Amino acid sequence: MENVMTHKPQIKIAATYMRGGTSKGMFFRLQDLPEAARQPGAARDQLLLRVIGSPDPYGKQIDGMGGATSSTSKTVILSQSARPEHDVDYLFGQVSIDKAFVDWSGNCGNLSAAVGAFAISGGLVDPARVPRDGVAVVRVWQANIGKTIIAHIPMTNGEVQETGDFELDGVTFPAAEVQLEFMDPAAEEEGAGGSMFPTGQLVDDLEVPGVGTLKATMINAGIPTIFINADAVGYTGTELQDAINGDTKALAMFETIRAYGALRMGLIKDLGEAAARQHTPKVAFVAPPAAYVSSSGKAVAADDIDLLVRALSMGKLHHAMMGTAAVAIGTAAAIPGTLVNLAAGGGARQAVRFGHPSGTLRVGAEAVQQNGEWSVKKAVMSRSARVLMEGWVRVPA
Repeated sequence: MENVMTHKPQIKIAATYMRGGTSKGMFFRLQDLPEAARQPGAARDQLLLRVIGSPDPYGKQIDGMGGATSSTSKTVILSQSARPEHDVDYLFGQVSIDKAFVDWSGNCGNLSAAVGAFAISGGLVDPARVPRDGVAVVRVWQANIGKTIIAHIPMTNGEVQETGDFELDGVTFPAAEVQLEFMDPAAEEEGAGGSMFPTGQLVDDLEVPGVGTLKATMINAGIPTIFINADAVGYTGTELQDAINGDTKALAMFETIRAYGALRMGLIKDLGEAAARQHTPKVAFVAPPAAYVSSSGKAVAADDIDLLVRALSMGKLHHAMMGTAAVAIGTAAAIPGTLVNLAAGGGARQAVRFGHPSGTLRVGAEAVQQNGEWSVKKAVMSRSARVLMEGWVRVPA
């Protein structure tokens, strides 16, 4: 008689694969997750790693839903909000590609654009708050950083409208415009003391062994971000991904800058912690406007933009711009004297259009100064979002 091996079947979990801004990820309702994964912890992390296909020593995520880049290795868990004045709680997990960890330390601003649509379609928003036609205002509690995001979702015939003619550089096809308001974007993360500038300065001298002393604007807005000048590290600000992502020395340098900046911002207590906190802080470099050709071959003229910004995410130069970093850019640009503001020409401003590897993006923010402290009530930008696929994702039990 044959020896019959007993193999456990795969389990099915209701899920939706969505694009939000220039990212895409797997969206789940909390109630649809297996019971063990409904609480934060190892079971949840293991499940999401397996869904995405990590850790993958090949770096390709072939056996999972991930797309082998930081922009496509993302997971979102949504639930009805118990908070007053909020509709939905949004929790974001950035899944490492080659390591077995999920980083819960920050938000994904791009996927924020898809949260409202998923929440409405998934029955997480009170139907009385959703118009049949017009714009639904979805009040999102961003649970990673304890912040409110207001999403304006276009509705047609009682359904979320996903098609339209809004173009977003870094996304091939046009779609419906989703306006996002990031309220009180200065993050009050643990260790950051709730201050927009955790060091107390708009510009610091950041000593980075092996690199030198760099001028840096370290800001907590949208996501903790370290801004440096492009020319201080040998760049022009017009670089595309290939100029940096194939250069292991450059990537190591940026990671060192990131670690020392994180330490200076009070986000970590010793340098060793930076490796387990890849999603935050971000490091970005800025330069005054210059002409370049974007990754799609489209020419960007110096007159089209106020400044150039290139940012790294999960250890690599990002193909466009993280939405949360765009909030940091808009916020810093609104405050006279920051490196971002100076790159844009200095002075007071309420909006900025910056050039990134895929093209340009506009973000608005208004800063006010009270008793010497800067604050920004909200940062505003437009993105788009679309359901790519829905049904069940399967993972080995």
